[in-house]
Amino acid sequence: MKRMNIWKGVRVCLALLFFIPIALFFVDFTGTLPDQLHVLLHAQVMPALLGGFWAIILLHLALTLLVGRLYCSTVCPAGVLQDIINRIYCIGKTKKKGARRFAYHKPMNALRYVLLALTALSALAGVMNLYLLLDPYSHFGRIATNLLRPLVMLTNNGAAHLLMEMDNYTLYQVTVSTVTRAGFVSGLIALLLFVGLSVWRGRLFCNTLCPVGSLLSLFSRYALFRPAIDAESCVHCGLCEQACKAEAIDSKGIKIDTSRCVDCFNCILACHTGSIQFRFAPLKKKAEQVNEEAKPDASRRTFLATSGILAGTLPAIAQGRRTRKRLRQGQDPTHWPPVTPPGSLSLERFKDLCTGCHVCVTQCPSQVLRPAGLQYGFDYLLKPYMSYENSYCNYECTVCADVCPAHALKPLTKEEKTTTQIGVAHFFIERCIVYTEGNDCGACSEHCPTQAVRMVPYQGTLTIPEVNPDLCVGCGGCESICPVRPVRAILIKPNEVHKRVEKPKEEEVKDIEVTDFGF
Repeated sequence: MKRMNIWKGVRVCLALLFFIPIALFFVDFTGTLPDQLHVLLHAQVMPALLGGFWAIILLHLALTLLVGRLYCSTVCPAGVLQDIINRIYCIGKTKKKGARRFAYHKPMNALRYVLLALTALSALAGVMNLYLLLDPYSHFGRIATNLLRPLVMLTNNGAAHLLMEMDNYTLYQVTVSTVTRAGFVSGLIALLLFVGLSVWRGRLFCNTLCPVGSLLSLFSRYALFRPAIDAESCVHCGLCEQACKAEAIDSKGIKIDTSRCVDCFNCILACHTGSIQFRFAPLKKKAEQVNEEAKPDASRRTFLATSGILAGTLPAIAQGRRTRKRLRQGQDPTHWPPVTPPGSLSLERFKDLCTGCHVCVTQCPSQVLRPAGLQYGFDYLLKPYMSYENSYCNYECTVCADVCPAHALKPLTKEEKTTTQIGVAHFFIERCIVYTEGNDCGACSEHCPTQAVRMVPYQGTLTIPEVNPDLCVGCGGCESICPVRPVRAILIKPNEVHKRVEKPKEEEVKDIEVTDFGF
């Protein structure tokens, strides 16, 4: 009979309480789930760091000092996803070839702490590309947004088609329009990375590549409560080592590397003699530990050398960003920068804070946000931009800013949203069908919520659009409805720094006192 362990039961329950709502929040395409679920995203370490939620960071560090890296097995959706992959891989396999297939490996401290240093220094320099490639929460977001969500939507469409054949219209067809090639490839690469590393070496990503895991490992090695081995009762069977997906247990040396332990408690269940217990075990510095610390540390030298190299390259990176900014000036739309979502405040700020998790893409009710490829440069890769090909930004909608966990999109009130100018409509008369075909149109004016686009006399009875930039907020209503193809006659040129505009004045309604009949 399989033994039960209360610690693993608590860990599994906590993991499900975080993972299931977060996963459903990403894949929900019907808007059924409450927006308040986004508070779970604020518990992620890296978005909290970028957003300046220091109370959350201090809480995570305090819990890590108390019980170790429980965050990696419960709060982090990427960590839980790797556990699910490992569980699926072990289905139907024997203990020898399945669940107990791991072995102790020495930690790759040089690699993991150099990556942590590079991530921190590049973030301070405003270069977020490395962080975007390593952040576990963002990887999960891209998997859920670009792979899992479309799969759910396509499944819904298949079920809706079958039901309609039986005259049942409970479900309805939906369009998968938010997935770009870059988004799909990024999600697929992240999933393959998790599957490959989880099947090969368990939590290798968390203990080698992940900057969050490396940061928490600096504190977890001093955790007060930890799995500890009783040397007197241990029989050196190696079952704990084979069950440790963090590969942190050396059964021969009777020691556990708590800097890599993710508190999964599999070792406690695997131990037949009860030699491993989760208990109060403060770190004691042994003589051999002192001797090891006295030896030259290659990883420390590598850390310092790499940090120096990065510090030397930061001015060149910054100069490259300024050069790209100069090159994209002008009236040619192909050289315009992206239109960033309301609340981003400016293009540079958004690039510095956005992690590319794509939660705003999934939650946008008008599906106007798209993950960027390389069309706006490598430093904007996978970050969302406003695409007005099929839709526009709802005038009073603030959902994307509300759900952003890193505050790359600053929360806005409806009043602030309606007066935030993210771009200005530019009219190209040589493309307009009023000019080219002599036909009436006016679609852009009819769909402008701020009266920024109005029709003025042109030739004879024809009227043609005219833009008042002082009223335009860049919502894209005019661009999305323009019938001209392949390039619209009216386009939104982005403001690299968002501006404020006055709300259009409502027409004054005069009170007329009626004293008599009008006839």
